[in-house]
Amino acid sequence: MPPARKRARTRSYDSARIRAAVLAQFGHVRATVRTLTPEQLALPTRLEGWTVRELAAHFALVVGAVTRQVRQPEPPKAEVALLDWPFTTAGWARAIDEDTRTIVEAADDLDALYEVTATEIADTLASTPDDRLIRTRMGAMSLGDYLVTRTVELVVHTDDLNAATGLGTAYDRQALASCVRLLADALAVKAPGGAVEVRIPPYAVVQCVEGPRHTRGTPPNVVETDPLTWIRLATGRTEWSEAVGRAKVGASGERADISGLLPLMS
Repeated sequence: MPPARKRARTRSYDSARIRAAVLAQFGHVRATVRTLTPEQLALPTRLEGWTVRELAAHFALVVGAVTRQVRQPEPPKAEVALLDWPFTTAGWARAIDEDTRTIVEAADDLDALYEVTATEIADTLASTPDDRLIRTRMGAMSLGDYLVTRTVELVVHTDDLNAATGLGTAYDRQALASCVRLLADALAVKAPGGAVEVRIPPYAVVQCVEGPRHTRGTPPNVVETDPLTWIRLATGRTEWSEAVGRAKVGASGERADISGLLPLMS
């Protein structure tokens, strides 16, 4: 079960857009992976112990999990809310690594693996409602919520893929937006309050950190950054000091240093 945390109001996500975003982002990744040479597949990534080949296989695991879980018996009740999910992932790192390596060993043809995965998830999404409960590693949750988490996985690892290969795999706008928003809302859950305003234009603004709540005019404590820098900070790909030093983050006000709250997930 996830750790007990102060509940926040969960943002609503448009189901049709989230479903389209999952399919679109997987399609962008597939277009890149099918061009990779053996030399590129052997390149290291910033994920410890993973080459690009392991990372490519992991995309199929992330998306294929939707179909595998829908095929299982429906659990009796939900156990994990959407805003719990970011805080549950670290404990499953070893199991995820093992499952990814199993796929690598079994899949000689990544494009064929992606073809099967894409076909199966398209069929699954066409026939399964958002309120269908599925049993994930982290606990039972609704399919609608789980699909939002897939946008996070896909966008974060697309950034990993681009960093490793130097290629420019595209980001679906809706997938990027939902990834940014969920991670921003997770920050507000981790540090509830209204003393600091965190802005990630054009997708999200949240208030966090205990202290005097801002109500009018310019907030006294503001953090502002771009979507990809925010995602890298929230997932431990970039250190706060590095991002600030490179002017990727603007932080004004005596409470604006939120480095102690990061990363949110890893």
